[in-house]
Amino acid sequence: MSGGSFRHPGELARALDRGAVAALAAAETAMRHSAKALVVEVQRNASGRPGPRVVTGRYRTSWQSEVHRAGPVVVAEVGTSAPQGRRLEFGFVGVDSLGRHYNQPPFPHLGPAVQGFGPRLVQDLGRAVVEAL
Repeated sequence: MSGGSFRHPGELARALDRGAVAALAAAETAMRHSAKALVVEVQRNASGRPGPRVVTGRYRTSWQSEVHRAGPVVVAEVGTSAPQGRRLEFGFVGVDSLGRHYNQPPFPHLGPAVQGFGPRLVQDLGRAVVEAL
């Protein structure tokens, strides 16, 4: 890949701007793809031991991803609005608001997915930016 030949600082600035726009668009696309792939991995982990067992499937399908871009920042959010999410991931020992006693072990499904996904996300983002430039 060549940096090009520029005779004026304005030409260089415009070329850098074009590269930045292309790199940001590529990073956003890679982030969307990776966030959806992370949801699939969490759902796979939430399909039985060592993760939580499937009862109705509603919890597993409650996992969603959203990608937001504000200026040069791209953020992916992966999560669930299901009330049992924290309890399944981290376990719960104690008395709930209804006075029931629990000694529920954790069934990690999000943590292991995120841990394995970090390095892959860095590679995907790096590859997308290099290809865009």
